[in-house]
Amino acid sequence: MNGNSKIQLTNEGMQSLKGELDELVNVKRPKAVERLSNARNQGDLMENSDYHNAKDELEFLDGRISELDDVLKNAEVVHAGSNGSGISVGTKVTLKVNGKEHVYHIVGEWEADPTQKKISHTSPLGQALIGKNVGEKVEVEAPVGKILYEILEIH
Repeated sequence: MNGNSKIQLTNEGMQSLKGELDELVNVKRPKAVERLSNARNQGDLMENSDYHNAKDELEFLDGRISELDDVLKNAEVVHAGSNGSGISVGTKVTLKVNGKEHVYHIVGEWEADPTQKKISHTSPLGQALIGKNVGEKVEVEAPVGKILYEILEIH
């Protein structure tokens, strides 16, 4: 990870990642260590699938803990600007597409969740929207072709 590039997160995203890291470090990892210890005590490690599964789980958890730690060290909380600079990370925006209105929340890439209408500022739609204002239209290339979005409201 590039040391001088900051990872943008909303305050909600920062709290969510901190919560996940806390749960991994204080709940899931100790359970995995205990499971590994118990499996190790069962004898022959070559034939012990529980030992190998516990070891793999612990390696996965340690990897995720390290990853989250790096993200949080390089993260900056972005507050949605009400300075008229248009759409930015942290803003919610009402878009009209194909005659329907949808509200999207522009978030950092670590908190994107399309099922919750949270789109990353680095996604094609997010990139097209950053800096735009109410009344503007953006066109985004999608697998189904070009889609035209009209910006109705920025919250």
